[in-house]
Amino acid sequence: MTAVQQAPAAGTPATPPPGAPPATRSPARLRRAPAAPPKGLRRALPRTVAGRVRAFTALIVVVLVALLAVVWVAVANARHGVRVIGHDAGPQVVATGDLYFQLTDMDAQLANALLVGGTGSGRDAALARFDEDRRKAGDALLKASKLADESTENQTARQLLEALGKYERLAGQALLLDQRSGHAPGPPGDEVLRLYREATTLMKLDLQPKAYNLTLDNGTLVRHTYEEQRSAVLTGRTWTIVTGAVLLVALAGLQLFLAVRFRRLLNPALALATLGTLVLLVAATTMLSGQAGHLRTAKQDGFDSLLALSRTRAISNSANADETRFLLDPGRADAYEQVYLSKSQTVLYLQAHNLADYNQKIQGDLEFRPGRPVPFLGFLGTEAERSSRPDQVEALRKVLGEYRRFQAGDRRLRDLVNGGRRSQAVAARSGTAEDFTRYDQALQSLIGIHQAAFDRAVDDGDGGTSGWYAVVPVAGVVLALLVLAGVRPRLAEYRFSK
Repeated sequence: MTAVQQAPAAGTPATPPPGAPPATRSPARLRRAPAAPPKGLRRALPRTVAGRVRAFTALIVVVLVALLAVVWVAVANARHGVRVIGHDAGPQVVATGDLYFQLTDMDAQLANALLVGGTGSGRDAALARFDEDRRKAGDALLKASKLADESTENQTARQLLEALGKYERLAGQALLLDQRSGHAPGPPGDEVLRLYREATTLMKLDLQPKAYNLTLDNGTLVRHTYEEQRSAVLTGRTWTIVTGAVLLVALAGLQLFLAVRFRRLLNPALALATLGTLVLLVAATTMLSGQAGHLRTAKQDGFDSLLALSRTRAISNSANADETRFLLDPGRADAYEQVYLSKSQTVLYLQAHNLADYNQKIQGDLEFRPGRPVPFLGFLGTEAERSSRPDQVEALRKVLGEYRRFQAGDRRLRDLVNGGRRSQAVAARSGTAEDFTRYDQALQSLIGIHQAAFDRAVDDGDGGTSGWYAVVPVAGVVLALLVLAGVRPRLAEYRFSK
């Protein structure tokens, strides 16, 4: 019986008979449709041209706001850094550094007045300078207390004022008793020495450490502020470049999209917005780079040297006073000589076994060249490593020459004492005092160079951000209006074409 083969139902593919080769598909069937974006993404993307233009515009506005915010914060960080270094903690450090020097000089002049005897022009000159130092110390203390912004600093300033009053009382008693005794130049009486020892101990153990603590605390504040704010300014510059570049890409993308979709070669408003963004980006980047440079100059070329050199001047002056104390108080001569050596090596360090060895080595080669290893250490060694400008190098070389002269005079004076000619050493003290005056004047000239650099950097920092709090919002409004002016006609054109 023959099987009857049913025809396939309409619309169903025919099944090939057994043994027949498989049917081949046409090339059209082999091509697949392009993959569609995920369903969630399709819903998020604008479906119309107008929606895409609006999305582009919103993106540009968001990035523009981010750029303006980054610039605003960076400007604020730069202004804060300049304010602290140039107008707050920085000047307070200078004021307390002056205070430390005036205190050391008061004690030095007290020793000079007692050494020269009960009467004479030398005593009058020393007392006149003592009074001037007292007035300047009071002014510096008042300035430091006004600039103080912490309770501990105010408390330290009050304690300094109280201790200064006690020191002045002891100094006055010693001077009055010495004047009544009318002794010849040289060591005074025992009671005068007792009062002087009490006064100078108060100065060394109470007044000077408190003054230096004020300087140290505010110096630390300046260093921390510099590191934080300069880093913040540089970070702000980086983010300004990044957000500015993103904004430029977005503006260029919108310009290209409108040119292709609406067949317009150029959109003038968007072109102006792109140009304005580029100008703002370049100006902001240049300004922030300049502010970082001003902070660096104020801190490293100005403040650091001012702090170190003011400390150098105060320690040098104290060492000079130790030379007077060496003659004034024979009972403590060995101690004063050792302290003199310690202070001298703090100023300029050379390895030496004793003061005589140090004096001899000081007369050796102290020549240095910028960029090369410095053959000595100490405060002046640090300054030699830091000095790069010709005027700084020349001024420091003069300081070194005068310091060498002062140390040579000190060696001659001590040789006289060791040779049993103390009265001649007392008479020769005026010569070493003149040597120290020349050294101190050279040191002040070097300080003046760094003070000028500091002041210029602070002025440049103040002027560098001037007006930017107005530029940022105005630029933002103008750029936003240009973008809106560029897309509004195209949107209207699109609606009209529909």
